[in-house]
Amino acid sequence: MLEILVAVMVLATALVVILQLFSGGLRSGRLSDQYTRALFHARSKMEELLLLDKLMDTELNGEINTDFTWYAKIEWVPPGTEIEKRQHVDMFHITVNVGWAEGIKNKRVEISTLTIARKIKTET
Repeated sequence: MLEILVAVMVLATALVVILQLFSGGLRSGRLSDQYTRALFHARSKMEELLLLDKLMDTELNGEINTDFTWYAKIEWVPPGTEIEKRQHVDMFHITVNVGWAEGIKNKRVEISTLTIARKIKTET
């Protein structure tokens, strides 16, 4: 009788460990899916911004399917050399963040790039 009790205890312990590993794998798979979707949305927003012919210093934000929020920042990079100052185009640093809520924590991905475009002249 004692041997059966020990065998059941070992089996119960093994089952608990296996179920915890399985649920951990499911959580990791879901988190990986969320990161992949966020990166896809960030790249999509980045492509939209790169298609613009003229840029200016600005910050943009919005929601995607109520699951994700996005934030983009476009910054003009001042020319560093005399040759760059004589060019008719400007360089911009574009950063796109996509975030989402994962339980009680907020997760996000960020991508950035440099691009060349004409600067929109602002009235001062």
